[in-house]
Amino acid sequence: MTTATAARVPFTRDRFTWLAYFMLGYFAYLQAAVGPIMPFLRDELALSYTLAGLHITVMAVGMILAGLSAAAAAARWGRGLLFWGGGAGMLAGGLLLALGRTPIVTLAGMFVMGLVGTYLLIMVQATLSDRHGARRATALTESNTVAAGATTLPPLLVGLFSQGGGPGWRAAIFVAGLAWLVVTALAFRVPLPQAAPAPAAARGEKRPLPRAFWLTWIIVVLVVSIEWSVVAWAATFLNGVVGLEPSLASGLMTAYFLAMVIGRFTGSRLTTRLESHTLLPAALALAVTGFLIFWLSPAPLLNVIGLFLAGLGIANLFPMSLVIATTAGADQPDRASSLVTLACGIAITVAPQVLGTAADAIGLQTSMGLIVVLLAAAAVMVGIVRRMNRPAHAGR
Repeated sequence: MTTATAARVPFTRDRFTWLAYFMLGYFAYLQAAVGPIMPFLRDELALSYTLAGLHITVMAVGMILAGLSAAAAAARWGRGLLFWGGGAGMLAGGLLLALGRTPIVTLAGMFVMGLVGTYLLIMVQATLSDRHGARRATALTESNTVAAGATTLPPLLVGLFSQGGGPGWRAAIFVAGLAWLVVTALAFRVPLPQAAPAPAAARGEKRPLPRAFWLTWIIVVLVVSIEWSVVAWAATFLNGVVGLEPSLASGLMTAYFLAMVIGRFTGSRLTTRLESHTLLPAALALAVTGFLIFWLSPAPLLNVIGLFLAGLGIANLFPMSLVIATTAGADQPDRASSLVTLACGIAITVAPQVLGTAADAIGLQTSMGLIVVLLAAAAVMVGIVRRMNRPAHAGR
């Protein structure tokens, strides 16, 4: 169906649509809470940077396993179990993280969030797509806007609750759990959309994907590594290197997540006038500028300004890379999408852990320079892909 035809199909937000929006926001909230609470966990459990980084790695491994098993699990047990069970898994993992008194328990919580919780993410995307059909792009875009907005809340609430006399940072986890329990009680009987029938067209033989796809695949690995390294370690950097109190450092992460919301909203508008091949280098330049200010500035205010600017740029690195990659592999969309998901899993598994291990060896200030290396590598790859794409735009 063409874009023009799809635009004539009415878009209706029914009870399930609003439920799915909430559930994706709930997932994003708990996932985003890991970075802001990490300084508190490090202090309470005496975690090394390596052990702290391992929490993100364990979650990412769970995400990869969920991606590999979700389709078979849904076919065997049904979407409802994965949808509601995934929400329960996010809460169970969050409670283990909040209440655990040893690294083994907190790591187990992160694995549960990564494995069981990701089933919820997969089901939200699948059910929204089936529910809205030709208008799935609108539903998926709106749901991800809600998710981006939800990520701004954890650093704010962690900072607020951990102030003197407050209930403590754990309350930020408990609030999300309470919200999920209330919504589940009210909406448990809302029917989930059934899976769309499989296409009747025969599958063609497997063909090699073009070189442009694989080069962009490398960009995806790099930019997701950048995004998750900042999410995992920026609050710890503000605390341990810049010297801010843990509660203030966590609260100031709101600047980064707010910048991500603003950046993605702005980027989505710009795509109606500019191509991803043009927007990606611009976003990368802004990310480099902002991160250097954040990393090197001697004044806390400048560190926070740099973090905000970096967030504006980083916000669009993955979306623009995703568009370029899926365009390059448009004749094999399922395979291209699966490989992009694999790239994300590899990046989330490896990058924060490597940075944390390096921090134990050379200090966090120096190890954060690895993000500069990733940015430089991404810039080189973007330049190569852009040069390959140039003939298609000659004469414009």
